[in-house]
Amino acid sequence: MDEHAQPAPDGPTRERVARAILVNGPSTTAALAERLDLTPAAVRRHLEQLLEDGIVESRQPRLQSVRGRGRPARLFALTDTGRDSFDQQYDDLAVAALRFLSETGGDAAVREFARRRVSFVEERFTQVVADRPDIEPAEALAVVFTDEGYAASVRSGPVGEQLCQQHCPVSHVAHEFPQLCEAETEAIARVLGSHVQRLATIAHGDGVCTTCIPTATKTHQTTRHATDRKVAR
Repeated sequence: MDEHAQPAPDGPTRERVARAILVNGPSTTAALAERLDLTPAAVRRHLEQLLEDGIVESRQPRLQSVRGRGRPARLFALTDTGRDSFDQQYDDLAVAALRFLSETGGDAAVREFARRRVSFVEERFTQVVADRPDIEPAEALAVVFTDEGYAASVRSGPVGEQLCQQHCPVSHVAHEFPQLCEAETEAIARVLGSHVQRLATIAHGDGVCTTCIPTATKTHQTTRHATDRKVAR
């Protein structure tokens, strides 16, 4: 069927394209077409409008590993404006509130607020592991953060696994108050029982929040969960 024969409203589909980039990170036209079951031509049309609106930007792949004469396919990533359209309507109020808290209670008050805000990490992690005892610790964390709007996933890294958050609901607030990012990292380390390293954050201009989880941590957690199940028996 010719997609131009009976024009349909573009808004919902265009939002699907933008949300697919939000959830999956910078993507090529071909990847978006396959993911959304659209033709490449339709995806390109929506991307052109999203580019014009400043919602997405075009990037060259970092690793130019494609062999042959053709150029690597361009990647499309959300801009700050694009991220603003997803669940960040209350940034100004949140920043104002934290500024007041900082002025009246100092840095200690801001840090305590940040720790309480991420209390969901420990609470939900315990629940996810209890419900799914065979799940890997990093995957459990991805479930926890995704449920809270972070669009998280796990990828293999050079020295272990990487917890990747494609979206951060508080990125603009965290840009001024990095205590929010620090509290998240501390909470991740606590539930894993080991040191982790935050490699990148959306709040500081990176495309994805990335936390490195060393291989030793995975081994330690797997052993501990197996021991816990034996004790429970």
